[in-house]
Amino acid sequence: MTVDRPWRILLRVIGLGYLALLLLIPIGVVFYRTFEDGVGGVWDAVTTPAAISAFSLTVTVTAIAVPLNTIFGVLCALALARGRFRGKAVLNAVIDLPFAVSPVVVGLALILVYGNGGWLGDLPFQVIFSVPGIVLATIFISVPFVVREVTPVLEEVGDDQEQAASTLGANRWQSFWRITLPSIRWGVAYGIVLSVARCIGEFGAVSVVSGKIAGETETLTLLVEKRFQNFDLAGAYAASALLAFIALATLLAMTTINPRRDDA
Repeated sequence: MTVDRPWRILLRVIGLGYLALLLLIPIGVVFYRTFEDGVGGVWDAVTTPAAISAFSLTVTVTAIAVPLNTIFGVLCALALARGRFRGKAVLNAVIDLPFAVSPVVVGLALILVYGNGGWLGDLPFQVIFSVPGIVLATIFISVPFVVREVTPVLEEVGDDQEQAASTLGANRWQSFWRITLPSIRWGVAYGIVLSVARCIGEFGAVSVVSGKIAGETETLTLLVEKRFQNFDLAGAYAASALLAFIALATLLAMTTINPRRDDA
């Protein structure tokens, strides 16, 4: 179907206007309100002990959750793309569960399982209202990304090269390391970038299981909420701008990786 030039221009204007209204203008206002009083105030806001602790906890949780989800994602993608077993459809559906369930519900479910009186509430270490609970919540909400990025790549490349390598005497580890992994590396990288963005920006599940203890279980997103509720708008804008910078860096990484993934 051919669309006339005036209609193409109108559709572009509508699309760009919609994106500007929902994304560009709000982000631009955040940056404007952050730096309207100069860089010094922003630096002071993001270098307070509370901000440093929140940022450190966010990075720590992300550094734990993303590698675990990457390993699980690659193994699960291999099972879905290469394996034939009973329950495969169920596994395929369960992987998408974090997309369908509200993060708040996830946090509540973790409390019911690991909280006082829960099924696993008698563990020798505290899970809820501590770092392990935040890690579990973050892992759950970010688990699908690597799986969903790697599975289509595996299905597209097929297993002919792996079978040829096996015929020539290569074991499964050698086939994976020298053939499978290089062919899926950009899919894995793209999934990692998405997982990092999701982990850093998570709020709902973490707000339920963390307890919001300042200096201990307060992540960067929770710090933004706390400062805003305490009418510390400058501090809230500064922390929000830091999250926005991370989001822009993630977007840049996605833009860089995506063409290479398509060419692979």
